[in-house]
Amino acid sequence: EVQLVESGGGLVQAGKSLKLSCAASGMTFDDYTTGWFRQAPGKVREGLAWINHMHGITAYSDSVKGRFTISRDIAKNTVFLQMSALKPDDTAVYSCASVWALATPQAKGLRYDKYDYWGQGTQVTVSS
Repeated sequence: EVQLVESGGGLVQAGKSLKLSCAASGMTFDDYTTGWFRQAPGKVREGLAWINHMHGITAYSDSVKGRFTISRDIAKNTVFLQMSALKPDDTAVYSCASVWALATPQAKGLRYDKYDYWGQGTQVTVSS
């Protein structure tokens, strides 16, 4: 059974940094691409960053480019999202999702229902 488990969320002051983790199990890690997403109350889900596990190729949404960095640790089957210069508007539930990379050359912009696996999400709250 494939599982994605996010961790690292919490309460942080504006301007600070936070690093989220998405630990994968039950999958052949190299075969997937993972994206980070967030959803704030009353807002639509937003895709933030994507990484191809095998090649390490990344993509970002314009809203977080330059502030957030996605990376992966193949040995630990984990994808990270390093968030810096956090703003109150970054407050949301952050989730990771994975899709089989061979069938999806470009994950950025992929419909959410096309992802194979989703984590349960982790809350990030940025205070002003």
